[in-house]
Amino acid sequence: MSVEKNVKIKVISTICPIEGDGETYELWLQGIWLKKNGKMYLRYEEIIEDQTIRTTVKMNNDDALILRCGAVNMRLPFSTECKQNGHYDTMYGTLPLQTKTYHLGFEHVDEDNISGRFNVQYDLIISGQSVGHYTLEIQYTEGQA
Repeated sequence: MSVEKNVKIKVISTICPIEGDGETYELWLQGIWLKKNGKMYLRYEEIIEDQTIRTTVKMNNDDALILRCGAVNMRLPFSTECKQNGHYDTMYGTLPLQTKTYHLGFEHVDEDNISGRFNVQYDLIISGQSVGHYTLEIQYTEGQA
């Protein structure tokens, strides 16, 4: 059995590159919260320079997965147990990535209104080298943006 609800989503992404200054991005989006086979997902679309990126976030306390497709194709898995292998597709081919997860948190309230928060802190590793420390927080509440 699966359940779907419209949700308002706030995405806060902080990137602290190994070299250079850190940046924080904040997005407000309309999306869908989905519960299927006991797993919870968020789905939303971003439009960047007339290109659409569809994102699916599989949320859990022990592991998580972010899939992006469209203008950007990327698979980013997270686990607090060990480094995870992912990839980023470029026009020149597929770039293998690794994530080293420091913190993974997921809180979900399912009473009258669905709401919750997912956050992950990780290093992004390309060719064996960390390119930066990333923090992603996604807050969601039932309703229309």
